[in-house]
Amino acid sequence: MRHTLLLGVGVCVFSVSAIAWTESAIAWTTAQQAKPAGTTPTSIDEVLQAVRSDLQGERADILAKNLTLTSEQAAKFRPLFETYQKEQNVIMDEQLKGIQRFIETFDTLDDATALGLAHAHLDRDARMSALRQKWLAEFQKALNTKLAVRVMQIDRRLSLAHQVMFTSKIPLAH
Repeated sequence: MRHTLLLGVGVCVFSVSAIAWTESAIAWTTAQQAKPAGTTPTSIDEVLQAVRSDLQGERADILAKNLTLTSEQAAKFRPLFETYQKEQNVIMDEQLKGIQRFIETFDTLDDATALGLAHAHLDRDARMSALRQKWLAEFQKALNTKLAVRVMQIDRRLSLAHQVMFTSKIPLAH
């Protein structure tokens, strides 16, 4: 019960953060279009970096509240998880930039662009699955198998909530 409650709270916090990021990205697009000439625009990379930092902190906090690690396990696991997050960020950043491009060009959407978005989502899913499989094996080297599986369960739940928030902002192709 305790673990379910903590994870539920964590997913709520993460979901609120994901909504805030999505709103920030959309607001960024609107602000960039409305900025007067000569103003230095805020790059999507700057927005991604700021939001990613917040989300990673919350993700780490949720994991910490839902894992009981010895100091030895924690010392081995933390650097591994940080590297995992960096690899995950590359995939997520590409996806979010693609979503942003789709939103920006939605009014002039052609079949190739619509199909490109669908392929990008499928590619992202395959890459994330391969990444999780790779890192599950790495986490098992630092943690026992059940803890490594728990990490992946929590990470996947948070990622699914994250994906729902991001993809809900994508207009449906018509």
